[in-house]
Amino acid sequence: MSYKERVKMLRQHHEELLSRKNEAKEWGNGIYEKWKYPILTAEHTPLEWRYDFNEHDNPYLMQRIMMNATMNSGAIKWNDKYLLVVRVEGADRKSFFAVAESPNGVDNFRFWEEPITMPEDMIPATNIYDMRITKHEDGWIYGVFCAERHDDTQPGNLSAATATAGIARTKDLKNWERLPDLKSKSQQRNVVLHPEFVDGKYAFYTRPQDGFIDTGSGGGIGWALVDDITHAEVKEEKIINARHYHTITEVKNGEGPHPIKTPKGWLHLAHGVRATADGLRYVLYLYMTALEDPTKMIAQPGGYFLVPEGDEYLGDVMNVAFANGWIADDDGKVFIYYATADTRMHVATSTIDRLIDYCMNTPQDGLTTGSSVETIKKLIQKNKNNG
Repeated sequence: MSYKERVKMLRQHHEELLSRKNEAKEWGNGIYEKWKYPILTAEHTPLEWRYDFNEHDNPYLMQRIMMNATMNSGAIKWNDKYLLVVRVEGADRKSFFAVAESPNGVDNFRFWEEPITMPEDMIPATNIYDMRITKHEDGWIYGVFCAERHDDTQPGNLSAATATAGIARTKDLKNWERLPDLKSKSQQRNVVLHPEFVDGKYAFYTRPQDGFIDTGSGGGIGWALVDDITHAEVKEEKIINARHYHTITEVKNGEGPHPIKTPKGWLHLAHGVRATADGLRYVLYLYMTALEDPTKMIAQPGGYFLVPEGDEYLGDVMNVAFANGWIADDDGKVFIYYATADTRMHVATSTIDRLIDYCMNTPQDGLTTGSSVETIKKLIQKNKNNG
């Protein structure tokens, strides 16, 4: 087979993957529908990012730059397209951001020609990842992401790292202005910008932690107001969604994408982490806060909202579901973009009305076995009474 024929077959195979039609799974939990196929994998990345198509330089048609994963994507509706700002991880373990767009939000995602060139902060980061996208009322689109650097206070420990919240803004998702990293007394990951001013200030959902991985004294999802986003600094911080013993948030929790504003309150998607004998388990959960006060909890269903299922368990980091992007259409449909096993991207769909109903009418976690049993018995009795 000639070189040109091999290239043609490679491109045909790639196009078949990109154009594959997705379909909603037939049966679910009534809260949302998961879709059958992953919407983005490492194989979805452009061939031009991976292959040198010069026959003289690459006669064996080898991948010169290999991609490992596509995960943890921010999301935004832009020019009637569904856009994901994807965390793409190369075989070298370095992550970068790239935009993929779809005409319908569930399939045919295609990457833009080149990855995002993200300007550096004053201190360059070794790795950047997990961008949350917020279209703010000030007119800018902001990306808030984790900037990871080696902890130089431990020069002999090659696993020692620090995490800060990087901040950048754009008008077109192509040209980005880097702002100084968020200043904070603690390390910060999973920081999210609220889409509206609060008391004339920028509002951030934070996740204070003592170390790069361990939350330590960090109590959960925090809230901080900032005067100037071009020199953002957390001076006062309060916990609005706390961790609890023997729950899905026992080890840590963090805000996912920015909350959706609904007639009943702010709808939040978050992740919770607990320890198991097989390592950490990451799941997704929902909660709601008041419209007039985004820090005031008005509903939090007990337990998880979405977890890995079937093949979703398999990948680089088992037993992980993570989300930092969702899109609410004007007709009330919600696209929930989630990654599994730190490997691939999926989509689930629901509606604002269904998600509000789920939040408002699902029992809270009573924090003990006894209360869980009583909650189940109440539902059994209610069903008996309904005949």
